[in-house]
Amino acid sequence: MVPFLRSSGYNVKKDVQFLPISGLLGSNTKRRLDKSICPWWNGPCLFEVLDAVEIPPRDPKGPFRMPIIDKFKDMETVVMGKVESGTVHEGDSLLLMPSKAQVKVLAIYCDEDKATRAGPGENLLVKLSGIEEEDILSGFGLCSVAKPIPTVTEFTAQLQILELLDNAIFTAGYKAVLHIHSVVE
Repeated sequence: MVPFLRSSGYNVKKDVQFLPISGLLGSNTKRRLDKSICPWWNGPCLFEVLDAVEIPPRDPKGPFRMPIIDKFKDMETVVMGKVESGTVHEGDSLLLMPSKAQVKVLAIYCDEDKATRAGPGENLLVKLSGIEEEDILSGFGLCSVAKPIPTVTEFTAQLQILELLDNAIFTAGYKAVLHIHSVVE
């Protein structure tokens, strides 16, 4: 695994930790292995490693960013998404990108409870005025008017093939699926 992980851009000494586990028996997942089962292992179990992972902080004071996952009509237009940056308040004026439509936040719902504000990491339903449901597509984003999401028509990316269809050959003309936030192209 080490040569593959290095070639994929990982710093194996810093970013990778190998653990002996058994998915079939659940060994070393929730509780540490008994020395009689695995005398050569003296490290943590999977849950301990996962609990120790540092989650990068999200910026509540940054520009508002919320990729739109879905939308529906309920008297007004309602969009769903997860706040990636910034804070939104009821009554805020926002931009819908890439269409650059200015919208107003009529209501915010977090876990089906009405809220007056929401911050990073929260999954929201946001009721908007100034836009029709059919003018919003999955992958659009809500953002602050002062610092809109930059849009591009072209970008350079390093891609990794996760799975090829049966008997598929990856050549020019291959129809691949690209996922970016909530967009599927």
